[in-house]
Amino acid sequence: MPLDALLQERSVTRAAQRLGLSQPTVSAALARLRRHFGDELLTRVGNTYELTPLAERLAAHTALALGSADRVFETRPAFDPAFARREFTLVVTDMHLATFGRTLAALVRDAAPEVRLRFQHNTPHIVHRAPEHLRTVDGMVLAQGLLANVPAIDLYEDRWVCVVSSDTVTSAPPTPEELVARPWVLPYHFPAAGFSPLHGLHAQGLEPRVEIAIENFLTMPYLIAGTDRVGVVPERAARLFSAASGTAVLELPFGGGRLVESLWWHPMHDRDPAHIWLRKTAAEAGRLVAAGRAEAVHHDTPHS
Repeated sequence: MPLDALLQERSVTRAAQRLGLSQPTVSAALARLRRHFGDELLTRVGNTYELTPLAERLAAHTALALGSADRVFETRPAFDPAFARREFTLVVTDMHLATFGRTLAALVRDAAPEVRLRFQHNTPHIVHRAPEHLRTVDGMVLAQGLLANVPAIDLYEDRWVCVVSSDTVTSAPPTPEELVARPWVLPYHFPAAGFSPLHGLHAQGLEPRVEIAIENFLTMPYLIAGTDRVGVVPERAARLFSAASGTAVLELPFGGGRLVESLWWHPMHDRDPAHIWLRKTAAEAGRLVAAGRAEAVHHDTPHS
């Protein structure tokens, strides 16, 4: 679709390459689209093109429409994984990709060699617009408590732990007051919704100063080692940190509660045979992760 290619690539040349069309053909298509919408859609800024405000809105609507259309034409009355050709798109974090995603990929490869997985990186923007975004993907891996009124299955449990620079560890475990006095690094910080690992702090009237907010888990050691910063991550993410990362993993002194990772999807997928198979396979991958048999890459033996 020329409109989608132009909005995604922001370049006539790249859009033509993506579509396998000539550049004059795509230029002509852009001219027709400009007349249709009464808007430039792409405006030159220096050596690049930027989307107009209308084009920004169209990009979101186009992705939603194409995603829905693809799923309509991919739907079949039955699904045989051994012979099926299908692509499933899941939204995950870097930690999910290294554990659950890798395990799921191994199961899919064995049972459905022609099925392809596409993993999208999770962001706070996607979470805030999850009900809308779920229309364009097959599922999102998120912790329980972030979404409501959306179908989900639990995959595996985890728990929150504290990460500090190894040269700041003392024989006595830090108190909540000592930790709050230091700057914090929080992944996927949702101030409006609250951040579940910090409920114990909030209950004590303590509020940490968030110095850095990040959209991943596995980069945490690079921001913690050699500093006085404090971070909070799921324990399964901490297990992936290298022993030479310069960080240490501590128990949360204020209690963080259990963390349940789940697969969420839009209700329109409920009765799709292919999606039902995907959910069963995801549940099996979650079971393997919970049993400690995940297909994960471990750099070294985790440290404590």
